[in-house]
Amino acid sequence: MTVEGNDNAVTFRRAVSGCTDEVLSVLDEAAGWLDARGVAQWPLRFEAAWVEEAISRGETWLVEVGNRTAGTVTLDWSDAIWADVAGTAGYVHRLAVRRRAAGLGTVILGWAAGMARQQGVEALRLDCVKFNGRLRAYYEAQGFVHRGDVPVGGAPGQRQDGGPVTWVSRYELAFAGT
Repeated sequence: MTVEGNDNAVTFRRAVSGCTDEVLSVLDEAAGWLDARGVAQWPLRFEAAWVEEAISRGETWLVEVGNRTAGTVTLDWSDAIWADVAGTAGYVHRLAVRRRAAGLGTVILGWAAGMARQQGVEALRLDCVKFNGRLRAYYEAQGFVHRGDVPVGGAPGQRQDGGPVTWVSRYELAFAGT
């Protein structure tokens, strides 16, 4: 998404405890859009408990375009599903964009890569359900390299020790010179 001028300025605002409903609203809108297209990437509705911990750690951001919330992303510094891969990284979770801001994902990924570089890590990593071919192709077009598929406990979008198993595809964007 090309953003120009003050009316379309993209800003990133750290979500705080009072922002939980706003974060959930963006996630639920994206989940509904995916579901309508037959993609079980996430549950239809997110529970507050699934995002509150990342918000309290200061890892969740609201993305605004023209002073209106257009997306959300969580950027953290560890992810158990990558424990078998060496190196330091930032991890993108729950990146979602409102439909009126379609295309903003590229801007968000660029921002996340910049934040990760500032932290001095070697890569930016993310994952999606294995069967979401369209999203996998998008990540690859953004320069991410497939780093294998792994099982994750819980329904799509969850990380639990038990419950159903969801296979996810891991992707990594390595930074040159690190």
